[in-house]
Formats: sequence, C-alpha cells, structure tokens
Amino acid sequence: MHNLLIAMVTVLAVLFSGRFAAAEKHQEESTRNTEQVISRAVNYLRTTGQAEDGSFSAHSGTGVTSLVTIALLCNGRSADDPLVERSLKWLETFVQEDGGIYQPGSLYRNYETCLAILCFQEANRDGRYDDAIQQANEFIKDIQWGPRNGTDSADPADGGAGYGKHGRPDLSNTSFFVEASIAAGDDPQCKAIQRALKFISRCQNLETEYNTTPFAAKINDGSFYYTAAEGGKSQRGETRDGGLRGYGSMTYAGLKSMIYAGLGSDDPRVKAALDWIRAHYDLQANPGMGNQGLYYYYHTFAKALDAMGEDVFVDEAGVKHHWREELAQELARRQRDDGTWVNEHARWLEGDANLVTSYALITLSYCNKSHGR
Repeated sequence: MHNLLIAMVTVLAVLFSGRFAAAEKHQEESTRNTEQVISRAVNYLRTTGQAEDGSFSAHSGTGVTSLVTIALLCNGRSADDPLVERSLKWLETFVQEDGGIYQPGSLYRNYETCLAILCFQEANRDGRYDDAIQQANEFIKDIQWGPRNGTDSADPADGGAGYGKHGRPDLSNTSFFVEASIAAGDDPQCKAIQRALKFISRCQNLETEYNTTPFAAKINDGSFYYTAAEGGKSQRGETRDGGLRGYGSMTYAGLKSMIYAGLGSDDPRVKAALDWIRAHYDLQANPGMGNQGLYYYYHTFAKALDAMGEDVFVDEAGVKHHWREELAQELARRQRDDGTWVNEHARWLEGDANLVTSYALITLSYCNKSHGR
C-alpha cells in the first residue's frame, strides 16, 4: 500500500511538472511574440512616423504626438532616447502661459492638455516636468464644467470635461481628465475628481441616487454612453423612447474612471458596468459599434481591466478569459506588415497609422505585465 501511494504521488508530480513546463513554455513564446510585435511597431515610428520636428501627425494637434510618446515610454524607451527626446522637445513648445499644453487657438484644450500630462508624467523620472504637470493639472480644473461655465450641481453637464467646439462635456474627455489628474498626483477623493465622477455617473444607463436624468431608467443595463449633457447623446443612437444606447468603449471608459475615482467592486455603478461587460466580452469588435473606434476601445478595455486588478476575467457564460494574453494575440493578428495598425473604419481618426499604432502599443503595455501598473 505504501509503495502504491508513493507511485501515485510520483505520477501526479510528473503530470503537474509537465503541465507547468508546458505552460511556462507557452508563456515564454507568447512574450517573445509580443516583443516582436512591439519591435516592429517601434521601428515604423522611428523610421517613418516621426516628422523632422519630432511630431507625429501634427495636423491633428498635439494629441497624437503625446499618445505616441506615451506608447514608446511605456514600452521601454527612456526620455533620453533620441526618438522620444525629439517628441518631448516638440511638445514642450506648446506649454502655454495659462498652464495648458495645447496648440494656440485649439478647440481641444482639455484633450490635448490631459494627454500631455500623461506623457510628461511617463517621462518624469527625474522630476524635470514637475512644474509643467502641476500647472497643467490646475488648468484642466479651471476649464472643468461648473459655475465658471454656467452650470450648477443639478445640471447634467456639471463636473464634466469636453471639446470646446461642442460647448458641452463628454465621457471620453472626462475619462482623460480623471486619468490625468490621478497621474498628476491628485487624491481620488479630491473635489475635482469627485465632481467628474458625478458627471460620469450621469452617463450610465442605471437609475440610482447618482443618476436621476431622464435617460437613466430607459435602458437601465449598466452601460455607458457619450454624454448626458445638452439633451444627451450616444454615438450608437437612441431607442424609440429616447434611451441612449450604451457601447463598449464608453462603458470601459466609465468603469476605468469610476475605479480611478475610488469606487470599489461593491458599488452598484461598478457592479452594473461589470455585469454589462460580462455579457458583452468581445475582442473582435467594439460592442455596439462594430469596427468604429476599435483601437480606442482596446486601450480603454486594457486600462479598465488592469484597474480592476484581475488577470482572469470571467464572462456571463462562465468562460475564463486570460484577457492580457487574448488581447495581445488579437493585436498581433491585426498588425500590418509595416508594423502599424490602421482601422478599416476611419471614424475618429482611426485611419491614422500613428494614432492607431500608439493605441495598440499602449494596450500591449498593459497586456505585457501583471496588474498594478
């Protein structure tokens, strides 16, 4: 009997060691493949994407250059790398006297400044951008929707951030606002972020004490849409009774922002968002939008699930997803021969190889690690 037990233990040990070795080999191959994907993309940006002045797609403002520089920095390039250094020097020329970092006359001051904060913070290993980051953070707070823009706490626009050209805030800009403020060192409980959380909550299809807008209960599935301000808008359109249809990229942006703002998994807003995501887990399309905004979706997907601190995500059907590996594989499959990514649906500038490649690289930086960036 004793010998039989020893034999059984030996067999089990061999089986488990074999499985462990196979899993380890698979992980090594996956990591090696991802590194090759990243290398090809960086080589494109180095040899083709960057203009002589250090910018990327400057015709679109400063945002693409910030995103590309973030992508390079979070995938191992240093601030002193010539490719990165040229971009940083170009961005530095857009630091304005009011603290914002944007092109003069830009209608995208919040968007451009938030991305510049994230970029400078990623490059700020030696404190070189401390002052610029803090001044920029104060600037985005100054233009946050509130009494200065004619709104009070009852107004659905209150607390949001947006593009100047539309005259109202939106969830995408507000999610960048929250992320930039946290990167700049703000506490999640600070007044500006909590005011932003109020706006974000009003962009969710969920009737709660935090959302009493006319849209809240019409769909009530926990998803998020573009804005509750100025009569509300969803890029996915409306239901017959005026409900604003939620979709993937905004739902992940909303979830990410709520977590950054200090909400936990026990909060009903977070629970409802996660329930919607479990029912719509998808790496082939931006749920509700198809290919539109697909790479923006990938990068909000990765940031949100990373913020949740879960390496394995279980969908509504009980399927366990090692989402970092799955997402890395999907991006590898979609990479073009020249190392770039481009969306066949060019809406929201996703026909720009520099922009889309930066989204993909930022996404891969979250795929290429355990949680807790």
